Amino acid sequence: MKLISWNVNGIRAAMDKGFRAFVEDETPEVICLQETKAHSEQVNLAWMEELGYQGVWNSAVKKGYSGTAIFSRVPTLGSSTGMGITEHDSEGRIVTTEFDNFQLVTVYTPNSQRKLARLDYRQQWDKDFLKWLKEIKQAKPVIFCGDLNCAHQEQDLANPKTNHKNAGFTDEERAALDRIVDADFVDSFRAFDQSDEKYTWWTYRMNCRARNIGWRLDYFFVDAAAWPMVTDAAIRPEILGSDHCPVELTLAIS
Repeated sequence: MKLISWNVNGIRAAMDKGFRAFVEDETPEVICLQETKAHSEQVNLAWMEELGYQGVWNSAVKKGYSGTAIFSRVPTLGSSTGMGITEHDSEGRIVTTEFDNFQLVTVYTPNSQRKLARLDYRQQWDKDFLKWLKEIKQAKPVIFCGDLNCAHQEQDLANPKTNHKNAGFTDEERAALDRIVDADFVDSFRAFDQSDEKYTWWTYRMNCRARNIGWRLDYFFVDAAAWPMVTDAAIRPEILGSDHCPVELTLAIS
């Protein structure tokens, strides 16, 4: 069972940049999207339905902003959006689907923004999100994926020293990822690959993608209780279409 997570930086824009070809070529069982920047009625995805996908959208109240979605070709047991906190849920940042063996969450974590204008809010989000994860995993193991807007360790971005205390690499944000690990969630990619220069996001400026000056912001975290199902995890930097590339997780489902 292959799971793909991708911040598409606007699904309507991505449709013109190879998104459809990627899905048709890969046909993963599940596709999780972040930063869709659209409501479902604004996008013609009839071709995905023809491939057998059923989608669950969570769009922000603000048009053209944020948004997440999960599309599955395998039956689900149910789905939900948000974490039940009004302050957070208006931005369309979480979708959850339930499968036989696990719950799958896709998340688009708030960006702390320039001059850390939103860092205080981000810290509250991180606290509430982890509390919510701990609650739902009591019912069934959780796998969560998405753009967490944080490079966890120095090896997860090209220029750690010059970016220390910038959005995405503050001590506070990194500590929040530490707490996720402490809560028995495994960073799946790092379980398979400890090498440097493996990134998932590159600014469009200064030809950074071609030069591989990037950040690893996109993850699959796996509840330790679900880890025995995991057979592989990967980053797909060769896939264009967004300033982020897809990340994937492969499970052996009996």
